Amino acid sequence: MANDMDYEKAKALAASQDPAVRLKLAKRADTQPEILYYLAVDEAEEVRRAIAENEATPAHAYLLLANDASEEVRRRLAEKVARLLPDMPADEASKAREMAIQTLELLAQDELTRIRAALSEALKSASNVPHHLVKQLALDVELIVSAPVLQFSPLLTDDDLREIVASSAQSGALTAIARRVGLSPGVSDAIAATRDVSAVASLLANDSAQIREETLDLILDAAPSNEVWHEPLVHRPNLPGKAAKRIAGFVAASLLKLLADRKDLPADALAEVRQVMERRLDVKLDGDAEEEAAEKDEQESHTPMAEAEAKVKKLIKDRKLDNDAVQEAIERNDRNFVLQALVQNGRIPLSVIQKAMEARNGRLITALVWRAKFSMRTAVMVQRDIARVPPRMMLNARNGTDYPMSNPELEEQLKILGL
Repeated sequence: MANDMDYEKAKALAASQDPAVRLKLAKRADTQPEILYYLAVDEAEEVRRAIAENEATPAHAYLLLANDASEEVRRRLAEKVARLLPDMPADEASKAREMAIQTLELLAQDELTRIRAALSEALKSASNVPHHLVKQLALDVELIVSAPVLQFSPLLTDDDLREIVASSAQSGALTAIARRVGLSPGVSDAIAATRDVSAVASLLANDSAQIREETLDLILDAAPSNEVWHEPLVHRPNLPGKAAKRIAGFVAASLLKLLADRKDLPADALAEVRQVMERRLDVKLDGDAEEEAAEKDEQESHTPMAEAEAKVKKLIKDRKLDNDAVQEAIERNDRNFVLQALVQNGRIPLSVIQKAMEARNGRLITALVWRAKFSMRTAVMVQRDIARVPPRMMLNARNGTDYPMSNPELEEQLKILGL
């Protein structure tokens, strides 16, 4: 396909009675746009499917395909246009972008859930698409459609999320919102106020979610009778001492022991938790228990993540943690080392980094690497090789080496993560 196909030859192939011939033509990247437009209404569905997938298909054919009788044609079109839209020029003269948006607006109202779900999945991490389109998907009555954008879309504002929570959204939608990376205190308040068991459990398990102490108190009021909240409460980071004391009064023995073993509680709170444990379990925490705890600490210090942490801290102490060290770790697929380099150099909680990696959001990951004072080349490698960000969602360097976002834009991404 190095040379463009002759126009007259393409016309003849498009008029062939053999669907296989027309299908081959529909798949070519060098077929002329008007020929591809003509094939968008071909009688053979396999030809129209190929036209829907072909990135060379002109944008004015999208509206034809969006109204195609075939579900598969519409699904493939939704995935392709959603993938291409973020990279289309956003200027007013861009007719292709305008048609692409109109196409997705049609598909977002498709009568088949599968089509709308495919669109939501394709747009969930996109940042350069219309806000109203993402919000429409977020408000969809089908959870399989709304959940991806509710959990991952960077375009949904706190006001959007509070509005959705307040509209008596179904439990699954609330849970998807509760799992968002860097959830703000205001949205956490709204979710907690619903007392939805599943959503609050997900909120508590979301280490990056910001929960005010007074909101946590309200959750604890209802926690004794909601056993599914107990474990995430015990593991909740930055747990206030007052909350720890209350939790000790109602969780099961196994969780009470985990709570008593936490090393980050204030000394007075830990002492009270241990007293509750002794009283409830009729045990005496003597030297043997302390010895077991020390043994457990010793074992934990030899986990792969702990070893990576020790290596990174030593390099920082020796002033040798630089881009070369991180890039070499990426090349040897040492994920733990890379995560710890971001944790230690950027002073970022590991849980926040892990959530951003799970979201596979190029903008968030780039901001984390920037905060950790590594280069854009390192950011590209982290996106590609550690987070496995899809190619269309990756941020690439500007001018070969520069960060593609300004410092205020990067700071804004960090705010999304609660940093």
